[in-house]
Amino acid sequence: MSDPEPPSRCVFLTDGTGTIQAWNDACVALFGVPAGQILGRPITTLFTPAGRDVWSAGWSAVAGHAEGAELHVDLHCANGRVLEGTLTLAPQFDGDGKPHGCAVAVATGRERGGTEADRVARTPLSAIVDMFPGTFYAINRDGRFVLWNHNLERVTELSPDELGATRALDLIDMGERATVSAAIDQIFATGDEARLEVDYVSRSGRDIPMVLCGTRVRCDGGEYLLGMGVDITERRAREQQLRLRERALHAASNGIVITRLDSGQSVIEYVNPAFERITGYPAAEIMGTDPRFMAAPGMDLGERAQLREAIAARVGAKVVLRNLRKNGEVFWNELSITPVQDDHSTVTHYIGVITDVTATMLRTAHLEHEVNHDALTGLANRNLLWDRLEQALHLAQRHKSLVATVLIDLDSFKAINDTFGHEAGDVVLKVVARRLQASVRDSDTVARMSGDEFVLILANQPSLRFTLRMVDRLRQSFAIPVAFNNREIPVGASVGVSLYPHDGNTAAELVRAADLAMYHGKGSGHNDVHFFSADMKSTTEARHRIELALRDALDNDELFLLYQPRVTVNGNRVAGFEALLRWRHPDQGVLPPARFLAEAEESGVIVPIGQRVLDHACAFAAKLRAAGFEDVPVTINVSHREYCQPGFLACLADRLTRHRLPPHSLQLDLRIDGLIRNPTLGRELADQLHTLGVGLSVDGFGAGLCDLGYLQQLAASQVKLASGTIQALMNGGQAVAKSLIDIGHNLNMAVVAEAVETRPQLEFLESHGCDQFQGTWFSGPLAAEAAQRMLEEQLPA
Repeated sequence: MSDPEPPSRCVFLTDGTGTIQAWNDACVALFGVPAGQILGRPITTLFTPAGRDVWSAGWSAVAGHAEGAELHVDLHCANGRVLEGTLTLAPQFDGDGKPHGCAVAVATGRERGGTEADRVARTPLSAIVDMFPGTFYAINRDGRFVLWNHNLERVTELSPDELGATRALDLIDMGERATVSAAIDQIFATGDEARLEVDYVSRSGRDIPMVLCGTRVRCDGGEYLLGMGVDITERRAREQQLRLRERALHAASNGIVITRLDSGQSVIEYVNPAFERITGYPAAEIMGTDPRFMAAPGMDLGERAQLREAIAARVGAKVVLRNLRKNGEVFWNELSITPVQDDHSTVTHYIGVITDVTATMLRTAHLEHEVNHDALTGLANRNLLWDRLEQALHLAQRHKSLVATVLIDLDSFKAINDTFGHEAGDVVLKVVARRLQASVRDSDTVARMSGDEFVLILANQPSLRFTLRMVDRLRQSFAIPVAFNNREIPVGASVGVSLYPHDGNTAAELVRAADLAMYHGKGSGHNDVHFFSADMKSTTEARHRIELALRDALDNDELFLLYQPRVTVNGNRVAGFEALLRWRHPDQGVLPPARFLAEAEESGVIVPIGQRVLDHACAFAAKLRAAGFEDVPVTINVSHREYCQPGFLACLADRLTRHRLPPHSLQLDLRIDGLIRNPTLGRELADQLHTLGVGLSVDGFGAGLCDLGYLQQLAASQVKLASGTIQALMNGGQAVAKSLIDIGHNLNMAVVAEAVETRPQLEFLESHGCDQFQGTWFSGPLAAEAAQRMLEEQLPA
């Protein structure tokens, strides 16, 4: 029931701030508050909290309007009652037309009561719309705003007047207006609820992504669309980041798998295309499975245990292991797993990144095999030999057992190459390698030490008798010839054996002892086996003494050069000199190279000796140029061990610069058998000598097998007929010598005969076009002064 209105109209006055200035008796009766207690207090004192919000929202909008307005609020009245109230606001103006207050007439309605829900339900919509966290709006059928909250003004950057004159579609991005218009029409037509994601366009042109929802509401006989909007800028940014990350995952070249921890198991939730490509499994086929199904059985058990331990401890791990592709192929993959925590710091997922490293692992294994194995035979090479021998000695020390080191050198292997060709020689080496491996245990090692030299490590020998039986089996493996192109090639070998701990305590000592034993038996017959003995040490000591003496000879300047003239066949004019080494030994007198060069080559002293020879020869060539003999080159013999040294050509160029010599003042004399030992090195050396401008002379032509195609590739300036070819001239060897001279000329090389000692030899060479010769028939080796005098004597008077 509604209370009757008071007998007189309730009216009071406020100033421009809403402070009560006048209060009539009807107000005293209605509110139960005398004028003395209310004057000077804000009008909001009369309202409930909801009414205060209505007053705050409406006062600023109506106080400045001359026509006034009405507000509907709940009033705190006398006796604690709350009545519905209608406030009629009449703005007051001064003489200048400026507002200075408001007259408020109060009309009351029924008393507020009922449940709390009823009271909340009676709260006016206009009183709560500004409390909404997003935008609120009411749109009529013309699409214009009839009600909105402050958030809509903030988002659109429009004033209330501007919003009142704006159609809803005007706020929407141009490309989305048709969709929004259709949705509005559908809502008014059917009353269905609609939800759209659109972009608002603010006054400044800024796009604000919003989620809009709305539905049709009937009010006072009219229909309106009431809706709300939520700014989703942050959500849109997060979604963009997620899409970017997802594209990155899809584009990654590494396989990526995300698993969920479920009751101690890892369950696949996501794999990227790279994972599908690497493993061969499509994503749909493996979703919800444990990725361990790809494990290669029995392989990399330690790495898999490491992964299990990491997952149990909820930490990351990185391993390299083998898995199976869908087609059953084994592949190597580098797997890195990283735990992912939820908001409560609990590990719920793991991210795994796999990289297919199969090619790298295979290449590494191949490189390791190449580094440690011989390319031709597949046996262990020198590097692996030393490592295996050290391991065998370590085990022998622990188990108090024997280790036998067996060194095998094939007999007459050079003759096999010369007679049957290098292809046959390679076949022999391969067959010998297979036979040696078949003669020993898996725990033993067979290695190729050098060209035709093999070393065997017979580890953990229980007794000398056991070793003798194994060595005898090795010896017997050489009794069978090697078949090649329907021919049988006999193979013999000299075998030397040393035993740990009797013959040495280190790997080097044992190999050296076996080497001494093998050389001790060289020449005594095929397939002989010689065990090292103390008597053989004298040979080692003699070689060591020669090595020390040669080093002393370098320090004491006991080495010197003689120069043998190289003479034109027609005219007997000196065309150059060959530098020949001599040793002025303090006890034995002058020694020829045959007495010491082999030991110098074996010990490596040949390298510093060669540098000394180069210095002396360059000094002699410089003296000849100073004397006016500029086209008389000096030839230097260089061994294979010398030009194999790093920096050999740099040293040669340095000596030329130091002595101010043009490159053509020198010529290097290299033996053909040494060049063929390493054809690639020989070609590279020849090319570099041509680039430098130093002449190349190939020695030993005709002494053995020679690849003429390879000789042509060297493009030497001259070839030297071997001394044996010259000595055989008077014993039926003329045809060979003539053929060799013709071949040299056909290869555009000058032909030089060495060791010419008789007139018939010279006459034959002259009659068959040999270009130059050297030997005692013309002159033996000369001292530098005598060689220069010879040149001066052949000058025209």
